[in-house]
Amino acid sequence: MAAQIIDGKAFAKNLRERLAAAVPLLPRVPALAVVLVGDDPASQVYVRNKIRQTTDIGMRSVERRMDANSSQQEVAEVVRCLNQDPEIDGILVQLPLPPHLDEAAILAQIDPAKDVDGLTEASAGRLFLGKAGLRPCTPTGCVMLAEDALGDLSGKSCVIVGRSILVGKPAAMLFLDKNCTVTIAHSRTKNLKELCRSADILIAAVGRAQMIEGNWIKPGACVIDVGINRIDAPERGEGKTRLVGDVNFAKAVDIAGAITPVPGGVGPMTIACLLRNTLLASARLQNITLTDV
Repeated sequence: MAAQIIDGKAFAKNLRERLAAAVPLLPRVPALAVVLVGDDPASQVYVRNKIRQTTDIGMRSVERRMDANSSQQEVAEVVRCLNQDPEIDGILVQLPLPPHLDEAAILAQIDPAKDVDGLTEASAGRLFLGKAGLRPCTPTGCVMLAEDALGDLSGKSCVIVGRSILVGKPAAMLFLDKNCTVTIAHSRTKNLKELCRSADILIAAVGRAQMIEGNWIKPGACVIDVGINRIDAPERGEGKTRLVGDVNFAKAVDIAGAITPVPGGVGPMTIACLLRNTLLASARLQNITLTDV
């Protein structure tokens, strides 16, 4: 029997509706500031989507566009000004930055209370220590989708393929927080196929197109595919491409119990969780307690 297809678009839409209902509960409208340096086409698309979805749920969007040749000091100064602005609740620096800029140093300038991407050292430390804070968006979306598919995750075996600071490492901490038994796999992991087959929950976040085959998956497992890879699609015409994940979906769908598609799975959750973090950051800055978001 084919797996249940986990509809990330529908889940994200439902989450945005809950956020929109909560926005009027705050005395001041939450505001998300996005810093975009340069003219990378993909970044411009992402930022445009973030701005549109921010305003769609009734929050305020502030955009700071900077020239690709902006200096480290200039970008850092913009971030510092946003930190000090009491009308700004969340700050997102769109990555990647131009190669002459030190991304880590720029991100370190963000006030942890406004770190809606959850990427500062302070945010990472609070996650590791199990303290309240803003969590990275994509891993949070992965947990939400897994819970939606499986219910209580306590006691489940979770294997994460990929150890990046953006997904793999924070995902491990978030699934641990749900009382899963977590294993992080990577390029030097031995017997990777067998390890993946032991997982009740398999998170694919390695960045290699269709690397995980159907026979790597435990029958009935929940597969969350974070990968977004563009490959040639000659069947669509000369020069055409298509998006695929890190999992061979066509083979995995007949073995898994539930699986996210690419596109339409984890991707929509990333922006929805960014909006959720902005709302939560605003509530904390305004000393308001929100539930059910």
